[in-house]
Amino acid sequence: MTLSDCENIIRPLLSERRYQHCVNVAREAKTLAERCGADTQEAQKAGLLHDIMKEAPPDEQLKIMEASGIILTNVERGAPKLWHAMAGAAYLERELHIADRDLLNAVRYHTTGRAGMSVLEKIIFVADFISAERDYDGVEGIRAAAQKGLESAVIAGLAFTLADLAQARKPIHPDTFSAYNDVLLSQNRQQ
Repeated sequence: MTLSDCENIIRPLLSERRYQHCVNVAREAKTLAERCGADTQEAQKAGLLHDIMKEAPPDEQLKIMEASGIILTNVERGAPKLWHAMAGAAYLERELHIADRDLLNAVRYHTTGRAGMSVLEKIIFVADFISAERDYDGVEGIRAAAQKGLESAVIAGLAFTLADLAQARKPIHPDTFSAYNDVLLSQNRQQ
């Protein structure tokens, strides 16, 4: 599958604004991949595809997940903003017959993170946080962390997510806690 194929797949499924976000994430993913010696083509593909189900109606996202055997936890059921990532990975696998587990996981975990993330998963997680159009309070700190390295940016993104969700009194996915602890402990072992 080429980058052009990916663009053609997402174009009819997304608004112009969301499509541009995916293009920006792909650009950022390429930059991050170059910095850490990862496959830039795969990073761009994952960046383009990461939000493929973002604008699908919630009932459609649920149907895709159900057809793929995904059983939502109580936290996931109560956090519909997470569904597009799970539904997106399921859609890519079932409907588009993408078998690349690393790419599927990059889409699946781009919102929550998880322990044991691959380099590609980390790239998409960070690229989604810092893509060009992002302007939320705190984005500059995560962009600065990305200049230091991928691990620093992942920690900054996870810390931001944990604090933001706790402040808003929203449920926090256990994968996010696991990702934070995993990356932080891994960094500490390397120092």
